[in-house]
Amino acid sequence: MQIGVETSRAVENKRVFVVHGDEIIRAALQFMLHDENEAHEVNSLADAYARGADRKVDLVLLDLAIVRQEGMAVLRTTKERLPGARILLVAERLDDAFAQQCLTAGADGVLATPLKLETVRRKVDALLGRVSVTPLRVL
Repeated sequence: MQIGVETSRAVENKRVFVVHGDEIIRAALQFMLHDENEAHEVNSLADAYARGADRKVDLVLLDLAIVRQEGMAVLRTTKERLPGARILLVAERLDDAFAQQCLTAGADGVLATPLKLETVRRKVDALLGRVSVTPLRVL
């Protein structure tokens, strides 16, 4: 079922990988995005690199905990291994100091929990270069 989906976005082929250590968050993000994107849950960055080797990936939603564990160099590696992909970090807070450092090291944005459908879609659309269309209110 598609809720609040703009038709032009539903037929667009934007590929999004959700790489998160928590399978519930990973599934929730994939569910929020699958109506307007070709969204895939991916267990690890190694899996993302393998899946993205033969197809274009437009956006990677990446768990900040993975970057903490692997080091900030993983941001550069991800951009090299998935050319053209943007990186949206998933963090507990927007003002997380490490997340802010990651922005200067190559990440393209930060998405904070709790995850809300409108916020997730708006951030993803912005990073994919989509113009946000504000619905008209009928009074």
